[in-house]
Amino acid sequence: MGAARAVPADQLPLPPALPVAAAQLLDQARRGLAEAASCTDFRQRYATAHLAALRGAAAVLAARTRPEAARRRPRSAWVLLGQVAPELGEWATFFAAGAAKRAAAEAGLSHAVTEREADDLVRDVGAFLAVVENCLAVSYAGASESPRATYARPRVVGGTATGPRR
Repeated sequence: MGAARAVPADQLPLPPALPVAAAQLLDQARRGLAEAASCTDFRQRYATAHLAALRGAAAVLAARTRPEAARRRPRSAWVLLGQVAPELGEWATFFAAGAAKRAAAEAGLSHAVTEREADDLVRDVGAFLAVVENCLAVSYAGASESPRATYARPRVVGGTATGPRR
């Protein structure tokens, strides 16, 4: 065994890059959130924001998992997110609970969501994407001594998720 050599700081290896697919999905999520914020129809705003969150979840899955060789029954991205990134489990539960509302909003049902719910979801998705970006940056920073990340969590009141704690 040889002696360990000191490597100058400017010659340290770079941390691994975020996989291209994950970076693209994160970019799509950001653009989707911007689109949602500009929607005048609140049903469309809700559905578009929810899809932006789904793309954010897909970015985490793309960064932290590899495709399986065997074909399995498709599983919800929200279920997978809770398994692959337990620190995002409460967010996964929050967005999974809104999937039926998103489908109803996409179908144009007038009673699917309220304008307030759409506005709240846009804010919640913004918070979620910030957490995802932080999560992915921590995963790919390679810093062993980085401070433990703190994550905003959705708030559950009376059995329904209402967004992150402030």
